[in-house]
Formats: sequence, structure tokens, C-alpha cells
Amino acid sequence: MRVFLTGATGVIGRRVIPDLVAAGHHVTAVGRTPTKRDLVARLGATPVEVDVFDDAALRHAVAGHDAVVNLATHIPPASRAFLPGAWRENDRIRRVAAAKLVDAAIAGGIARFVQESFAPIYPDRGADWIDERTPVRPARYNRTVLDAEAAVARFAGSGRAGVVLRFAFFYGPDSGFTLDAIRYVRNGWAPALGSPDGFVSSVSHDDAAAAVVAALGVPSGAYNVADDEPVRRREFYDSLAAALGVAPPRFPPAWLARVTGSVGETLSRSQRISNRKLREASGWRPTLPSVREGWTAVVRQLRPGHGARHPAERAIA
Repeated sequence: MRVFLTGATGVIGRRVIPDLVAAGHHVTAVGRTPTKRDLVARLGATPVEVDVFDDAALRHAVAGHDAVVNLATHIPPASRAFLPGAWRENDRIRRVAAAKLVDAAIAGGIARFVQESFAPIYPDRGADWIDERTPVRPARYNRTVLDAEAAVARFAGSGRAGVVLRFAFFYGPDSGFTLDAIRYVRNGWAPALGSPDGFVSSVSHDDAAAAVVAALGVPSGAYNVADDEPVRRREFYDSLAAALGVAPPRFPPAWLARVTGSVGETLSRSQRISNRKLREASGWRPTLPSVREGWTAVVRQLRPGHGARHPAERAIA
């Protein structure tokens, strides 16, 4: 299959390229700078420079491909995530660029479109399981997720397949979130909002990338991408502390979630998200069933000299 990929040098995209190539696909991947295009080439894809807001350029770039995979985002760092305007560029990518990519894919006769999305748009369901039939409830800062999903729904039909991947919270050795969490836990604090008894659904970078490849063979629809075993926040951070060899961290006061706006409200939800639909449709399943195993793997990879996916690789994202 000939695959056109955006977001190719992010933490998921730069894992997706070699996974796609290993599966026998031919990949064209967007790189916005010479350094990123060099990375794309080293990973085994054909690099291309294209403005995802330029209709004519997109139509030319996607022509001749069988599938478009849109992983483009602009997630602000944790230090800015709560500030006004921090999510503006991410909103523009999800509302405008996703629609333009869909238009280009339709014009080019492309058969499949895969769009990244965000599983924590689901409501707080306590300890109840959440699947794709659960009505979503996005917050103010992430409601453009629904614009991107609507663009894919417009693409689907007349023999075309439109797939939405609702990713749980990512973690991995080259994740800013993960490195921040490690720093806080080493200092005795869990960087968490909401009750310690609430559920957190997450997925490792490698397992998320494998899900993208699996999405090239599933029917149209939305699919949750999460670990097999979501855990309560207390276990989420206690298991990280155990992997680091430090004491279990303390949690911040509950009132903090109420003063951090819509981002804080989302982060404080209890979400026990099921991945069953994707597993049954594709055979995909995470190699790391939960963060119990995942944190140990991450800490091991962070040790100097472990291998290619050292956190220094973040500099290219």
C-alpha cells in the first residue's frame, strides 16, 4: 500500500514509519524542515515538504497514494498547556488541516483515511468501562477533536474507509509528559489532577504506532487505542515510583483541578477505556498490557547506552 503520512516526526510518527516499511508499505512522509526530512529518509520513507493548509499543494502531494494517515498535531508543553491560547495552533490543525487533507484525499480517489483523535474526550464514568458507543463530552480546549472526526465521517462512504483512532494518554522514554512525571515522582509528588481512585487509560508510544499500522485494515469507524488494563491514578504513579526505586508520591489537593480550567477538568476525569473493538477488528493488542509493565520498560530505556530511542531523540520532534 502507498501511504501518505503527516505528523511523521512526532513521537508516534517516527515509530509508524519503520513499522509501515517493515509491513511492506511504501511511505511518503511530511517533514517541515531539512532536519526532519533527513530523519524521514533515514527511517525509510520518501520525504516531502508540503503546507498542510495549502489545498493545491495537498492535492498534488497525496495524488497516487492508497491511504492518508494524519497524525499532525501541535500539543503545547505541559508548562504552557493551561495558558490562554496555548491550544490555538492545535485547534487550527484539527479543524482546518484535517478538512483540507480529507478534501485532497477525496479529490485524489484515495480509498482510506486514518485520523488521530483523543480518547479522553469521553466523560467521567467512574469505574465503568468506556467503549466507542459511549457519548463523548469534549472540554472547551479540545472540542476541535470533533471537527477532525467529522471530516473523516465526510470522507467515509462510496467505497471509502474513514478510521478515527482515539488515543489514550501516551507515555514513553521520549515523551515530555513522561520525563516531567519522572521528575515529579522523584521529588515525592504525583503530577495528577482528580481523585487517586479515578482510572487513567494510557498507551505506550510503540503500541500506539502499531495501532496506526493495524488501522490500515479495519472497517470505517472510531477505535479506542489504549492499554488492556487501565489502572487507578494511585497505582499509575505508585508503579512509576516502584520502577524508579523511590517512595510512593503524594497527591496534590483535590481543589487544584477546579482552578485549572477545562484542561484540568479533563485530566481529572476517571476513564476506564476499553480497546476491545480494535483488538477484535484487527488482531492488534498492546505488547505492554498496562503501566505496571510499561513503567519498568520506560525506565530501562532511559538508562544511558540502552539504545536508539533515548530521550535525546526528542530534539527532532
